[in-house]
Amino acid sequence: MKQDIDWSKLGFKYHTTDIRYISNYKNGSWDEGQLSTNSNVTINESAGVLQYAQTCFEGLKAYTTKDNKIVCFRPDLNAARMEESCKRLEMPVFNKERFVNAVKEVVKANASWVPPYGYGASLYIRPYMFASGAVIGVKPADEYQFRIFTTPVGPYFQGGAKPIVIRISDFDRAAPNGTGHIKAGLNYAMSLHAIVDAHNQGFAENMYLDSKTRTKVEETGGANFIFVTQDNKVITPKSSSILPSITRRSLLYVAEHYLNLKVEEREIYKEELKDFKECALCGTAAVLSPVGKINDHGKEISFPSGMENMGEITKKLYDTLVGIQLGEIEAPKGWIEVIL
Repeated sequence: MKQDIDWSKLGFKYHTTDIRYISNYKNGSWDEGQLSTNSNVTINESAGVLQYAQTCFEGLKAYTTKDNKIVCFRPDLNAARMEESCKRLEMPVFNKERFVNAVKEVVKANASWVPPYGYGASLYIRPYMFASGAVIGVKPADEYQFRIFTTPVGPYFQGGAKPIVIRISDFDRAAPNGTGHIKAGLNYAMSLHAIVDAHNQGFAENMYLDSKTRTKVEETGGANFIFVTQDNKVITPKSSSILPSITRRSLLYVAEHYLNLKVEEREIYKEELKDFKECALCGTAAVLSPVGKINDHGKEISFPSGMENMGEITKKLYDTLVGIQLGEIEAPKGWIEVIL
């Protein structure tokens, strides 16, 4: 039995669901983990997460497919990416198989919160880990907690994905040899002032350039870029300091193998922006968010795709990937994890 919710009016915000997963790391190993009804976290005042921001997270979704199955999209890649985040932050790795099994357990336990097919809604899944052990010297903690909670969310865009206007930011998102390539909480904390400032100036997002030369496109505070050339090649920025987006990786595969388009991952220079015909942000929440204009310190770069609708190629990418996630289009082997 599904929850008594108006699924058509869900926003993209947090709703407390019934069950979450919790596992604790102590004395050099993880415990067996358990499901819990308690949504609160109690930690020491000197916990490493509070003092030195030792935390990382992931984000993925569960869907109800066209044939009424509950599935997750490529959770193995979230497990692998979280492993890399943990290694970089000197946190204990949570086994990939256990990660995927924990995701499946939590989704099963919250099956009544998975929105039905046809509403454009999904169950957002947030695995995260933080240092729970007390520290005062600058060093890794010796105790950690891994948790997963879920929340039903509606479409990221109410009323359709209208193109947005973004700006080229004067702030730096990540250092060349820093933590931009992992999903560390501290990366997102650093972006908060920049996004608030962008919103205050009338822009939806920031485009960050590489901090070393400030000539190459990197990403936004929480999404990767995808560009389409005049001859319909799909291109994404290549950099060691941007997050390896699972959505971006999947979209490139879709472009090449489903839409028969050429794809390329390479360095993209700011001077090239005026030559592209489409631009979009990609990520778990929205899949693809079209960009209509980029403001470069007062100079506008307008894409031929315009400010009314998604560009032609962007729309095909979006429709195909969402179709795969919802069981409307046959998925590549290993992409869909059936839960119920």
